[in-house]
Amino acid sequence: MNSETCLSCEGIERYLGEEEERVHALRGVSVDIEPGSVHAVVGPSGCGKSSLLYILGLLDLPDAGRVSIESEPVSELSDDELAHKRSKFIGFIFQFHFLMEDFTAQENVMIPMRKLGQLFDNKMRERAAGLLEAVGLGDKLRRPSRHLSGGEQQRVAIARALANDPRVILADEPTGNLDTANSERAFELLQNIVQEGGKALLLATHNPVIAEACDWIHEMKDGLINASHPRGARRR
Repeated sequence: MNSETCLSCEGIERYLGEEEERVHALRGVSVDIEPGSVHAVVGPSGCGKSSLLYILGLLDLPDAGRVSIESEPVSELSDDELAHKRSKFIGFIFQFHFLMEDFTAQENVMIPMRKLGQLFDNKMRERAAGLLEAVGLGDKLRRPSRHLSGGEQQRVAIARALANDPRVILADEPTGNLDTANSERAFELLQNIVQEGGKALLLATHNPVIAEACDWIHEMKDGLINASHPRGARRR
C-alpha cells in the first residue's frame, strides 16, 4: 500500500440479495486513492460502481476484504466509530442532490456539521457561508433550495459535501442530472477543490469527457476492475 494513500480497499467482495436472487456485486476489488488525485470509475449500469462507492464511504460493509483510511483498517471499528469516521473524513455527492427543499442553501450545508457536533451554531453558519461563497452562491445563502436552479442545487450539494473538511470526496454520477454546461462547471469546481485543498476525489460516471479529464480511470465490468490507467493512457 502506498504510504500516501488516504483511502483504499483490498480484495472487496460483496453479495446483494438472498438465495436465488443473490448477485455477486463486487469480486475482489482493490483500489488506492491518494491526496490531490481525481479518480473515475466507469462501466455499464449494474457493474458495481455504486456498490464500491458505498463500501469505500463506510455506508455499507463488504462480505470479505478490507477498507483502510490513512492505512488504518476500519473493520474493527464500532458502528458509532464508523459513523464518526464517515462524517469527519468523507464527503458525499450524489446524482440527485437530496437537499431539504424548505431549508435555505446555508441550512442545507450546515446539516453535516450539526451531525458531527464539533462547532457552535455561529461557527457553522460562518463556515457554510464561506463554502457557498466558494462555489459561487454567496448571494443565495438564505434562498430555499427549491427556488434554486438544478446547477445551483448541485453546487449546494458540493458545498455540503465539504462541510466537515473531508479528506476524500465520493461522488456517484455527480453531473448525471445536469446539462452539459452545468456538468462541466460542476466538475471543474470539484477539480479545483481537490487541487487547492489537497483532497482526493473518486467519482462514478458515464460521462466519457469527465472520465478522460481525471487523473486515473478504473474500468469496471461484472463486479471487477478490469483495467486501471492514468489520464491519456489506454489499455492495449
